[in-house]
Amino acid sequence: MKRILPPVILVLLALLPLLGLSSYWMHIFILVIMWAVIGMAWNLLGGYCGQVSFGHAAFFGVGAYTAGILYNKAGLSGWWGLPLSIVAVTASALVIGFICLRLRGPFFALGTLAMGVILRVTTENLRSLTEGDLGIMIRERTWTEKTWYFYIILSIAASTYFVVRKVIESKLGYYFVAIREDQDAAESLGINTTFYKNIALCLSAVITGIAGAFYTNYMGYIDPKVVFALHDISIVTIMVVMVGGVATFWGPAVGAVIMVLLAELIRSIPKLGAAHHTLFGILLIVIIIFLPNGIVGDLPKLRKIFRLGRTS
Repeated sequence: MKRILPPVILVLLALLPLLGLSSYWMHIFILVIMWAVIGMAWNLLGGYCGQVSFGHAAFFGVGAYTAGILYNKAGLSGWWGLPLSIVAVTASALVIGFICLRLRGPFFALGTLAMGVILRVTTENLRSLTEGDLGIMIRERTWTEKTWYFYIILSIAASTYFVVRKVIESKLGYYFVAIREDQDAAESLGINTTFYKNIALCLSAVITGIAGAFYTNYMGYIDPKVVFALHDISIVTIMVVMVGGVATFWGPAVGAVIMVLLAELIRSIPKLGAAHHTLFGILLIVIIIFLPNGIVGDLPKLRKIFRLGRTS
């Protein structure tokens, strides 16, 4: 059953554009799937390998600007940013890993946060390459309607799910979990923890960077404060995984649905629109207290609660 479910969900999602949904709802589905991709990427590093990153906006931004610079400076289609972002993001991940993976726990988290801020400031000041705070606009949009954007991000999500599942169910995944549970014990067993943490970081970064390159092509405009944003990218990424379920295959997808729909609901209420970060924080506190493993991780607990509710 577990093996049949992913293809069934993929087919059902592929049929969505055939229902004649409005442009608004297609946009919502695209955002949900994009955040699911970013959540799966973060979960690979933070959930399975135990390296909690507060700087995934750095990788998202590098991927986004790879596509933007190729269009703006090289005269190429921004879609070339998807494959070429693999090179750019891997290089940046290796540099960040060399600096930050020497640290553990909260020090690693703070190190990645700092690297994200450094990249944002650098991008703002490299005006000859990045246009600084003016940002980069893709004027010639590939498609005016959203169907093909939906299928592209759905393909990226399906590939990401396949890669993450294969990695976690392989020997590599066991090494990641061993590092998460006890890094010193893993090293005593002969596991090269620095090497495998770098692999987890690079895989996570590349997937996030591809999502960033897609974002540039889909939205048609980027600037440093958007794609390198701590609160709107890095923090929301963590919340997507925490709400859905850390170290679960479906948690990021569930968390993405909840976070995107909740954000849209809050923004539709005029008096609450500016307070969505506060409400997100309250939601995260509630989840940590009552469902520390997220919705998917604590599904048996939720089932028990609902059964008790029915019997009473």
